Amino acid sequence: MTSVITGDIIKSRTQVSPETWINVLKEALSFLSTDKAYWEIYRGDSFQIEIKDISSCFIAALYIKACIKSIHGLDVRLAIGVGNKTYEGEQVTESNGEAFIFSGETLETLKKEKQNLRIKTNHSDIDHELNLYFKLALIAMDNWTINSAEIVKLSIENPDALQSELGKLTGINQNAVSTRQKRAHLDEVMELDLMYRKKINTLT
Repeated sequence: MTSVITGDIIKSRTQVSPETWINVLKEALSFLSTDKAYWEIYRGDSFQIEIKDISSCFIAALYIKACIKSIHGLDVRLAIGVGNKTYEGEQVTESNGEAFIFSGETLETLKKEKQNLRIKTNHSDIDHELNLYFKLALIAMDNWTINSAEIVKLSIENPDALQSELGKLTGINQNAVSTRQKRAHLDEVMELDLMYRKKINTLT
């Protein structure tokens, strides 16, 4: 069993210099998988990445969103598919199986419904529950400011760092880090990650 995130950048064409977000996206995908065979950017502003550890897929989606939201005016649609893998191609977009089909189909649903995060597995009850949680979390996540997105990104990259240590990395004090994390609802989002892991691990 594996998991796949298929996504596309919202309002990518409003950017004067596409290199700005393409480089950020490449860095984000490289952080999540050092093996480039497991991620690809295609059709200009679309991408796909396989996350073999299915319990890490939500935090991976969260990280991609934080990276893209750190650029003024941009956001990202993210479709998570969890299921089997029946064929492994040389590039992730050539691979096949439930996870890949679910992820691709779900991205099309997101475009129609103008929602930015959804999951599909072969268990509709789990999908229904997690997608309700995602919809509620997006109330906060879709409204992240650049500062909020940057502190979420940094917090995921340095999970064991103290607020004072994160402050040194960004040039702000500990209180400012705390304020930004609260505005991003980081504690609640990380609680959702724990819930996601609990639910998704029942599939294995």
